[in-house]
Order: sequence, then structure tokens, then C-alpha cells
Amino acid sequence: MSDPLQAALKVAASGLSAQSTRLRIVSENLANAQSTGKTAGSDPYRRKTVSFATELDRNTGVETVRIAEVGKDISDFTEQYDPSHPAADARGYVKYPNVNMVVEMADMREANRSYEANLQVVKQARELIAMTVDLLRNS
Repeated sequence: MSDPLQAALKVAASGLSAQSTRLRIVSENLANAQSTGKTAGSDPYRRKTVSFATELDRNTGVETVRIAEVGKDISDFTEQYDPSHPAADARGYVKYPNVNMVVEMADMREANRSYEANLQVVKQARELIAMTVDLLRNS
């Protein structure tokens, strides 16, 4: 087992990386929330999802988090009647992405708070390490 403060830094760093990726995926979903297909009847943007997994760091003996998979949400697309739209099918319906803005905003808020919590752990661990070094210097 390594130094507990170094282990805390390792765990928090993995959390920062995972939440950063999650924020990027949420941003992609939000940016493409109204992206339709390019041709008549084609599928629009499909919402992306993020799955996490734990991973044992053999050097430190701590479990860290990592992105297990960036997948696709298989829920149905929404359809709106707009026969003048270039992506309208033969019936006049346009498929829109399966992105729910409320869900994406909630995911973004949760990822942001998790990122901030991991950042606080990093700051606190660095402060404790600095205090320990000062104590060792002055003794």
C-alpha cells in the first residue's frame, strides 16, 4: 500500500478524468439536440451515454474509476410533421434526436458537482502533503 494521500490523489485524478469525459459527452448531446438527418428519412443524431467501471491500480492498491464504454441510447427518435423539411420522409415526418434537454442538464449538473468534489479532494490532499513536508523540515 502506498502513501494514503498519494492514493487519494490517484483516486481523485481518475474521477476528474471520468467526469471530464462525461461532461464532453453531455455537451455533444446538447449541441446535437436538434440535428436531423441530412437526407429524406435518414436517422438523426443518436444520444450518447457513458458507463463507468472501477479498476484496481496494482501499483497503489486503490480502486479508481474509468470510462467503461461510451454507448448509444437505443430509445426511439421523436417525429414531427414538417413536409417542407429536407429530412422529411415520404409521409412528411422528420426524425429528431432522442436527446431530452432536461435529462442532459441534470446529467451535466451531476457531472459538474462530481468534478468539483474530486477537485476539492485534490486540493485538500495537496495541502496536507505540503503541511507534512513543512513539519518534517521544521523538526
